[in-house]
Amino acid sequence: MPGTNTDNALEAAVTALVTRPSEVTVSPRYEGNNINTWIGFKHVNYLVEEAVLAHFRTHGLPSRVLFEEYGLGLEITDLDTRILNAFHLDETATAKVDPVGDGSALTFRVVLTKDGETKDVTSKVKVALRRERYVDPADSVPAELKRFAVERIATAEPVRDAELVPGADLGLTATHNTDTLLKELTEGTNAIAWRWRISYPYCHNNERLQMSGYLRLMEEAKDRLVAHRGISIKTLLDDRKWIPVVPRSTITFLDEALMEEELHIVYTVEEIFKDVTYTSRMDCYVIRDGKLVPTATGTIVHGYADFTNRKDWSLVSFDEHVLAALRGE
Repeated sequence: MPGTNTDNALEAAVTALVTRPSEVTVSPRYEGNNINTWIGFKHVNYLVEEAVLAHFRTHGLPSRVLFEEYGLGLEITDLDTRILNAFHLDETATAKVDPVGDGSALTFRVVLTKDGETKDVTSKVKVALRRERYVDPADSVPAELKRFAVERIATAEPVRDAELVPGADLGLTATHNTDTLLKELTEGTNAIAWRWRISYPYCHNNERLQMSGYLRLMEEAKDRLVAHRGISIKTLLDDRKWIPVVPRSTITFLDEALMEEELHIVYTVEEIFKDVTYTSRMDCYVIRDGKLVPTATGTIVHGYADFTNRKDWSLVSFDEHVLAALRGE
């Protein structure tokens, strides 16, 4: 009933969530170590995600309670992360989460520091609480949380009419070379594209592709691009001891992508900056009700570093061979 201690406690928790900072100690997972002891951008973003989830727990609204008690799925819908200093295996950082804005939306600034003084990672994060009706259609969202609850995560209109053509092998054969729609999406651009069946391990809350799934796809997109252009990760590792580095990545949800739908992924090289970094954009679509629907867009900035031993590296400039590959020549 309104006015009970339970209602008061929930209101206090919501107030704390959108007004009070929190701190938590985070450490990267072993899986994120792919080259020497450096941690890739995907797992750095996982640290940001964990900090945000811990912020909800700290203030009494953990994701499990939101889902089980109130029928709300916690969804990170916007992520903009800058990596200022590399993370290594076995390092720990203090993650500080600060609510941003007037409390009408769930927006946060996350800062990771390893020594307590230097900012190693900064990130802007937006969260939506999605009404979950997959299991129980009843509306159990209390008044204190209703301003954050959304019926659907959707901010974009369909792009155009489109026809879904089944692919025999979505991972290999349905590429921009063989798929008519993907050819159209990449025509006249410096891009690659492919179709992919959204698989269960990339999803959560019973049905939806989650932010970590898009991060994995963005990492795969880079791998596909450079392999397609003849400068694969292993090729440059073996030939030059060059490794890819990422100072910034962003992903924004535009609509929901559902388990077992076919995702059309387009990865475009947009800009090469002073032969040191290049920016690529990833756009994702599904075909739904005969319309091409954008579900997410994001960008990633890449450079290369040369390592001379197992601990140290330095940024390098692209040579003409790498530049030509990135330009699609």
